[in-house]
This record gives sequence, C-alpha cells and structure tokens, in this order.
Amino acid sequence: MTFSQLDINKDFIKNLESLGYINLTPIQELSLSSSLKGKDLIARAKTGSGKTVAFSLPIVEKLRVKEFKIQALLLAPTRELANQIAQNLRLLFRHVHNVKILTLCGGVPFKPQVVSLSHQAHIIVGTPGRVLKHLDEKNLNLDFVETFVLDEADKMLDMGFYDDIEKVSSFLPKNRQTMLFSATYTDDIKLLASNILNNPLFIEVENEEKNIIKQEFYELTESEKAQNIKKIIRSFEAKSTIIFCNQKITCEKLADILYEDGLDVLTMHSDLEQKQRDETLILFSNSTYPILVASDVASRGLDIDDVDLVINYDLALNSKIHTHRIGRTARAGKGGVAVSFFTKDEQNRALEFKEIFNDIEFKEAKVIRDNPNFEIDLGLRAIFINGGKKHKLRKMDILGSLTAGIGLEKDDIGKIDVLDFCSYVAVKKDKLDFVLDKLNKTKIKGKYYNIYEK
Repeated sequence: MTFSQLDINKDFIKNLESLGYINLTPIQELSLSSSLKGKDLIARAKTGSGKTVAFSLPIVEKLRVKEFKIQALLLAPTRELANQIAQNLRLLFRHVHNVKILTLCGGVPFKPQVVSLSHQAHIIVGTPGRVLKHLDEKNLNLDFVETFVLDEADKMLDMGFYDDIEKVSSFLPKNRQTMLFSATYTDDIKLLASNILNNPLFIEVENEEKNIIKQEFYELTESEKAQNIKKIIRSFEAKSTIIFCNQKITCEKLADILYEDGLDVLTMHSDLEQKQRDETLILFSNSTYPILVASDVASRGLDIDDVDLVINYDLALNSKIHTHRIGRTARAGKGGVAVSFFTKDEQNRALEFKEIFNDIEFKEAKVIRDNPNFEIDLGLRAIFINGGKKHKLRKMDILGSLTAGIGLEKDDIGKIDVLDFCSYVAVKKDKLDFVLDKLNKTKIKGKYYNIYEK
C-alpha cells in the first residue's frame, strides 16, 4: 500500500513523497486506517519500523493551525528521542505554515521553556518528568489536547515514569485519542494501557530482527576485549559501528585506547551535556566518525540509520537491554551484525541470552580473522558553521556557497545539518583544508561566518 492511497490531504501526500515516503511499512499499514479515524491504539513495534510516521500522520492531518492552542502531546523516554520526534514532525508539517512545535525535556534550562510556553504552541513533545513539572507550576494548559502519544512506553516505565505518565494523563481531556507504542508488551504496559486508553486497537508487528541480525558471542578476558575491536570491525568491513559499555568510565577508557590505535572515535554517555550529545549524534550519523562508544543512554530512541555493526564490549545486564542495543543495527529491515563479548564469570548470563535469542552463535576468539586491507575510515570530516536557522540559513545556501561559491563538486560534500544556531557539513577529508581556508573568506547568504573543523 502507498501513502497516495490513504484518505489524507493531497498536499500532505506530495510532502510525504518529497521526503521519500512512498510505500507504507507494516506498522503504518496496520494502524493508519484506524488511527486516522481517531481510534485509540496500542502498537508493539521496534525502533526503525516506521512508528514515528504512524503516530505523526493523524496529528498532522487533523491539526487546526489557526487555533493557537496545544492540540497534541507526545511523551518519550529521553531528550534525544523527543528532539528527533519533534524534528520529524517539523518535516511532516513542511506543507503547512506557522505550526509551532515545542520540546519540553529535562537537562536543559527551565525558564526559557516557560517563556516559550507563554507564547503558546500547537504540539508539545517532551519527557514525562519535565512535562509534569510545567503542569504542576501551571505553565502548561492541556485542556484542548486531542491526541496523546506515548512512544517507547516500555522504556519510560523502565526509567520509573509510570506515576508521572498517569499524572500527566489526568490533566488531559477524557475525550481524546491515545496511541501507545512499545517494543514489549509486559504486565505493567497492559496495566498502564487499561488506565489511559479507551477500547484500543491492538497491533503487533512481528520482530524481524531475529531473522536479519547475525549474532556472535566470544568469551574473552578483560584485557583481550580491546585487542579484538579493530579485528572485529575489519573482519565485517563495517563502515559504521556502535560499541556499548555498561559504564561511562569504560566508554572513555576504551575510546582512548582506540584513538591511540589510530581510529576516529566518538563517545556518548550521561556525563555529556545535551549540546555535546546532540553534536555527537550529528557527527556519527553524518558519517564523519566511523565508531561511537556509548553507554546505554544511546541504546534507545536514537534515530541512526545504516549502522553496520554493534559490539557489546560489556555484556548487557539483561535481555531487554541486549535487545535494545542490537536493534541499532538492522533498522527498517536492513541486515546487520551484533558481536558480544563476555568473560568467564558471565557465562551463565551469556547462556541465558542464547536460550532467548536462539540464533546466537558462540565462537572462539582464535577464529576472528583480521582484514588489514579494510580501512576504518569513511573519508569524511565535519566542518562547523556558527550560523543556522535563526540566522535564516538553509541547506541550499550552504550548498551553494560550497559549490558555486568556492568551487567544490557535489560529490565532495556529504550530509548537511542545519540547527537553530549552527550548522554541520560533511566534506571529503582531502578537501578539508581548502574548505576551511576558502569558506572563512566567503560570504554565505551575504554574511561571513566562523568555520572550523569538528
């Protein structure tokens, strides 16, 4: 089924097609016929299944832009996921002018959010704790909300947000549409759903990941783990790799070891400020760094496509975390590989995982074959520009300054990310010095900006 077959606005269909949305994914095909009619929904589906579009389409279709009040509330477990949902919504609303979408998340200053809320909005995307704090301080009026979405509900409950979600829902009108999306459907999810949804349609999309993720487990000593990272990456010829550690200090230590071994590495963990985490995500997703070493803060909700390889440097603490980690590869039906290391003391947990994930293959470290001909380098590097959307910069302005302005070929340029106050551009490494020299002397949309390497 295609989006053009849906009973939605024709301009909306054109916008979807311009974004590359042609055919519906299984979760979209199963849900949209009912959700577009306002029916409550419980959907069990993994990240990468197309669920963001599935719950966003009904919001876009029925939003009344001229009524400047909050009409939709979306809750997510992390700031990263909330920001990505908001970004996707803005793209889906490109054909509609003057739609205001606000993110309300913890870990960022509270008062600017209060100021933004005083000017009203159409859609709120946030984390449960911060949204509830604004409700308690009467900064947020949800009396006109028609759509309530819980994304990755199981992760929110794992993080202890059950009571917060119920409190937030108590501020919402009884007559509303509620859509709950979760990778698992445990008893606590069932209880929450029974309390906040009304006669919902239940949809379950079969987990394809077990069929398309190749899993290998290796028993190694602590000292052997780091020694085998480069060999593992080269043996699978992985252009993009996420390595998971259980502790942030392990992330930093491993990153230092890999850097000393000549590899370009990024880290992501809870000690990083939101600005640093956002930048790290951009630099990894635009292919300027081939390796991301992360704690489990990055295992859920990050919209990173085309991850070839996941390495569990530390064995996950339980099967649920393991599922979330390996789900970073094989997104949207693509194949992927997950390699897990475990020590002798962790044998029992590794065997438990094998019983749950019956496609796991236990191997000996001596069978790991190095492939020295494969270079762990994507050939790109990012430049930073201290101008963004608030300066009226667009991707086309930056692209034009790089091509017509200083003479780069389009093939020399990778992904361009334009944020509110800054921009990031991936360029070929052999063009980096040329770009830094020329672009600092070239106006972008009539103005000079500071440009440097990231």
